[in-house]
Amino acid sequence: MGFFDKLAQSLKKTRDSIFGSITDAFTASEITDEMYEDLEEQLIMADTGADIAAELVDELYKTVQSDHLKTGGEALAALKKIIKQRLTADVDMNLEGHPTVILVIGVNGVGKTTSIAKLAHLYTNAGKKVLLAAGDTFRAAASEQLDVWAQRTGVPIVARGEGTDPASVIFDAVQMASSKQFDIVICDTAGRLHTKKNLMEELAKIRRVVTKACPTAAVETLLVLDAITGQNAISQASQFIDVADANGIILTKLDGTAKGGAVISIKEKLGLPVRFVGIGEGMDDIMEFDPDAFSDALFMRDL
Repeated sequence: MGFFDKLAQSLKKTRDSIFGSITDAFTASEITDEMYEDLEEQLIMADTGADIAAELVDELYKTVQSDHLKTGGEALAALKKIIKQRLTADVDMNLEGHPTVILVIGVNGVGKTTSIAKLAHLYTNAGKKVLLAAGDTFRAAASEQLDVWAQRTGVPIVARGEGTDPASVIFDAVQMASSKQFDIVICDTAGRLHTKKNLMEELAKIRRVVTKACPTAAVETLLVLDAITGQNAISQASQFIDVADANGIILTKLDGTAKGGAVISIKEKLGLPVRFVGIGEGMDDIMEFDPDAFSDALFMRDL
């Protein structure tokens, strides 16, 4: 199964619940006031959020007027273009650091550890020299769990005992990566509840020690969110962003939800691009987020 086919399959629940209906309604009708009203209702049901749904409909209305669009099919194409533009990242990830350090953060249960393993697999297959850092020293057996994934993916890991200062583990890993010329260090962190102030401050400390360990390192901090939680993921994320300087999102379990519209509001409300999406349980079931492919798959017709 190719890249687009896997993405399209992962969005099947979302299409079946909402976006397939939008596609059918647009292609079967002319542009009317009722079409805009129905679209806004459908977008809200798809978990884009009421404010984002209103903005999308308003932008579509203005585009229809300015471009003199006449048919529902033309309006649908315009809507897809609007969504693509809103989902496009302003800047790409920086993979040119020496090394690039990817801090992976998020609460327990969102798929953080498996996402790390999938990223390691992805980058290794792309020819990168990858090192893992077991920075979750808080949860029992977290390091052992990551070590199992490291063995499966064939990448080395820096790990210490439970209760060790996580910042020191990551410091050692970054220094090792610098001296042994690894391209990428992917760092696990403890799954934290955003209400725990001391644990959130620890994230900020980890962010600081990376630069101390290696001034030439580039840092990407990716926040893992569960697509199934939809709009709730957005409120969960804001404090992580403030404390840890998160600059991207890994959205997991996209294949398990009908709330794919939340992808749009996540980018809009958090101001962060979705960098990767998890689309299944296999090692290959993670992909770099492509706004064009996402929008096309969202509105395609199932055969």
